Amino acid sequence: MSTKQVQGELWSIAPQYWSKYFEPFFLPMYKKALEQISLNDETYLLDAGCGAGLFSYMAINTGAEVIGVDAAPGLLEIARQRNPQHNFLEEDLESLPFVSKSFDVVVGFNSFQYAGNFTKALAEAKRVTKEGGKIVIGIWDKPEHSDATLVLKAMKSLLPPLPAVTPGPIALSEDGKIQTVCNSLGLKVIDKRRVACPFFYSSTRDAVKSFMSTGPAAMALNHVSEKKVEDTITTAVQPFRLTDNMYYMENSFLLLIVKKETEMARLDKFKPTKPSFLKETFSRILQTVWFFSPIIILIIVFASYLVYHS
Repeated sequence: MSTKQVQGELWSIAPQYWSKYFEPFFLPMYKKALEQISLNDETYLLDAGCGAGLFSYMAINTGAEVIGVDAAPGLLEIARQRNPQHNFLEEDLESLPFVSKSFDVVVGFNSFQYAGNFTKALAEAKRVTKEGGKIVIGIWDKPEHSDATLVLKAMKSLLPPLPAVTPGPIALSEDGKIQTVCNSLGLKVIDKRRVACPFFYSSTRDAVKSFMSTGPAAMALNHVSEKKVEDTITTAVQPFRLTDNMYYMENSFLLLIVKKETEMARLDKFKPTKPSFLKETFSRILQTVWFFSPIIILIIVFASYLVYHS
């Protein structure tokens, strides 16, 4: 089964919960991204892994022309309802159906880490980005920087052992992982920063619904009962409980701005630097003088001796 099919099924299990109880927590990251990139009515933007279309909605309000793609039909249905005048397509990040250099900006929030092959997905994003355009990547920070990853870890404990390299929330969070792939593809990371995205729930029920909408919960449901998953989430969120069944989790996300350099900029990196003709000539004269300097000194000394004794 392809990555698109697998992720599409997982993230369509409870799209209404995702759009209401989980996706809004990423608003600080979305707003920071909009500050970092310049969008206007001449911008063509691809929302790669658009989910329920909240960021797409925000980008459309800047005047940008937006197309969204996602593997989950349930989330795409909500995205289309939110943005009825724009196209939202069920597609695979590793095989985008667009001609090369179609978009000024490609964004991927909490999407690239679920690709079966991140390098291939990023290469596709690069392909459809115009020269000089930008690719925006938003992912979870390392687990120790986010409370919610403890809940995700608890759900993972319900699964059988997974392969070492498995798409998931923190698959790209390791230091230098994204930069290494960017370098291999000739992409330049021009900005990287942490963005705080706290989670707040007004009841245990809301907290459970929120995490039940995620792919990890859907994976767990393939192996244990719904009650078991809900009980696991309920237990995992207790350390973050405040008064009156309110819950607060501090979380950190990484926001990277990547630039696709122009062909001229790439060629300039490998262009040999040639010294000017005068500089090269002067350098050769100095080398010649230095080489023959002992002989020149002897001639001067001998000539001085002859003049003195004549």
